[in-house]
This record gives sequence, structure tokens and C-alpha cells, in this order.
Amino acid sequence: MNIFFTTPILEHPAAGGPQLRIENSIKALSKICELHIISRVSKKNIGGEVAEKFYQQNCHKFLYCPSAVSKNKNLFFYRIRKLFNYFFKNITFDDYLITIDAKFINSYVKKNNIDLVWFGYGCISFDLIKFFKSINPDIKIVCDTDSVMSRFFLRELPFEQDSERRSKIENKGREKELEEKELVGLSDILLAVSGIDAQYYLSLTEKKEKIKLFSNVIDCIEYEGFFDLPLNFKKPAIYLAGSFGPKSPMENAAIWFLNEVLPLVRLKKPDVQFYIVGNNAEKVLANISDQFIHVIGKVKTVLPYLKNSDVAIVPLWFESGTRFKILEAGACGIPIVSTTLGAEGLDVENGNNIIIADKPKDFADAILKILSDNNFAQKLGTNAKFLINKKYGLDKLEFEGNVILNEILK
Repeated sequence: MNIFFTTPILEHPAAGGPQLRIENSIKALSKICELHIISRVSKKNIGGEVAEKFYQQNCHKFLYCPSAVSKNKNLFFYRIRKLFNYFFKNITFDDYLITIDAKFINSYVKKNNIDLVWFGYGCISFDLIKFFKSINPDIKIVCDTDSVMSRFFLRELPFEQDSERRSKIENKGREKELEEKELVGLSDILLAVSGIDAQYYLSLTEKKEKIKLFSNVIDCIEYEGFFDLPLNFKKPAIYLAGSFGPKSPMENAAIWFLNEVLPLVRLKKPDVQFYIVGNNAEKVLANISDQFIHVIGKVKTVLPYLKNSDVAIVPLWFESGTRFKILEAGACGIPIVSTTLGAEGLDVENGNNIIIADKPKDFADAILKILSDNNFAQKLGTNAKFLINKKYGLDKLEFEGNVILNEILK
């Protein structure tokens, strides 16, 4: 079975949840089909030679879409884009790249006897999928989603007071709702990461067989073993990881924790250390000046910080999908405290393999119990690790992948 897999998100080593989803999808699919990976990310941005070698080892063939080749030229690429947009008023350069990528995909599909095209992160590839479908209406299409993007936007509304920004958020969310409905129609199979997301997509179509689960999972083997303490790492340590941006769910989460929860923890544990790890964290939280708060930013691997921490937190209030933060911490046997939304879509049990807390005092009390009760902390971490190994390993994704392929090609 020949599958053409293309994605706008690709990086090795995986720098965060989105990259982990794609990397683990590739690992699982490579075991059950002949996989052709076509990156829409430039060689430089996927991680260079090391990344390219990794992907080549996990597929039948690896190459780049024309847009990715163009973007490799960086400054030249952006100058061309500026000139193109100046001279051509009816089509933008981005539209042009979508056109040439779609035609490239179509040509490759026909020349290589491809059975279906799998769009990784199809939820942010709407224009490409739509144009490709218009030039090749007969090819089977799988549209992967890492979340419900409309929820990602609309869930922010209760937390935003500025009327102008609220209007932009709502308009973007409603636009995504329309795209999501059309994506279900364009796809032969549309993938959801959890039962909660699947219920939403099922509500958009009468053809219920179109909606399948393709869960967020991790390669549990990669989380085994010991990792040396990072330089100057101190304990007891609280760990928060994610991708940060202005007004992002992670910025909101970090600020809520810093303002509402951490002061309560410090009343009883004044020496507690707080480590914030993730892309752009050092930019978004640049105003923090506290010897006990360490804003690390992007690292090659989070594992030295995660595996040496005492508790991992997921204080999210708006987002969508399921959280790799919980999967990774669980795989490492680290106790987890999360908001209800932070643990959405995962088969966790409050008090058994995670602690769920939505009020600042409850969140702080959960952290303090973990830091002060070693037996409780060990039980929580052990149970979390058992859950992740049992239900969220690569074998689950291989099983779900086989279900999807059997359905679409029967």
C-alpha cells in the first residue's frame, strides 16, 4: 500500500507537541505501508542533515515540495514574494505556492502509483487540500487534525477583554468552523485525536464512517533511562513546558500559575524552583526576574528537565486536542497536576494517575502534597507511567492506522 504523506510541520528532534505528533505518525505508518514523505518545510527548518537522514530511514522515499525548496533560499525567497505580490494583484505568492505544490503532489501521485494522500496537520492545510481535490477529485484523501481549530480560537473569548481582539478571535473561530465542515466533505477520512474531538467532527457529517481516531501517542522507549541534571538545576522543581507566543494558551497558563498559584506554594515551600521550558518562552516571559523562576526557552530535548523535576504542571485554560505534556510526563513517571481542560480527551483518573485542579488553592495544595508526601508522589507517577505505556504507545497508533487504511481502501 503506497501512501503519500505531506505536512507543513516537521522537525527532528521533535521540538514540541505538533512535531511529536508528526514524528510518531511517521513511525507508525512506516510499519504498515510504503510511505512517501514530502515535506512542506525546508531542509534547514526540519533540522538539516540529521533530520533528513532520520526521515529517510523511516520511509520509502523522502523529498520536498516546491514551496519548501523555495523557502530554503530565505532572503531571496522573501524578496521574490514581495515582488510577486507587487506585480500580481489577483493572486498572492502564497496562493501561487499552494498551486505549484498541489500540481507537484498530483504529478507524483500519478507517477508512483500512490493509493492515497495523507495530509498531516490537514487542519492548517485547507487551501492546499481544496485546490488539490479540484485537480484530482478521484484520489483518496486522509485529513489529519491535531485538534478542533475553531475551539482553539473560540475558547479564548472568555479570557480576552479587549473588544477589538475579541472580534478578531470570534471571526477567526467562525471561519475555522466553516473550513472544518468543508474539510469533512473534502476528505474520505478525517482524523481526530480523541473521542471528544471525534464527536465534534461527527456532528458535521451524516457519513459517520468518515471520522476515525488517530490518537496522540509517544514512543515510550525514548523516555526510559536517566538524564543528568541540567547545569545549576535545583530542587524541589516544578516543570512547565510548551510553545509560547504573545496571547497564546501557554502564556496565559504560565501567567495564571505565576500570579495565582505559585505564591500559595511558596508560603509553605519558599525554596521551590519553577522551570519553564519551550520555544519562545524566554521572549514571551522576558520580564520575569526571580532567582527561583528559570525561563529556559527551547532546548534540544526537554528530558533532562522533565525527568529531574518533582512535579509537571498543565495549567491550561483554552486550547484543543490532547496534551503531549501529560503523555511525556507520564512516560517519565513524573506526578502531574492539570486543569480539567489541560487533561481533556485523555483517559486519566483524578487522584490515581493525575491530579485535576481548577482553583488556585486546589492547584497549589496538589503540588504541596506531591512535594511533601513521597509515597503519594511515587504512586501518582507510577500509575501515570503505567497508563501511558498501556494506552498511549506507538502500538496504539499502528492499530488505528490499520483501521483507517482498511476502511479507506476496502
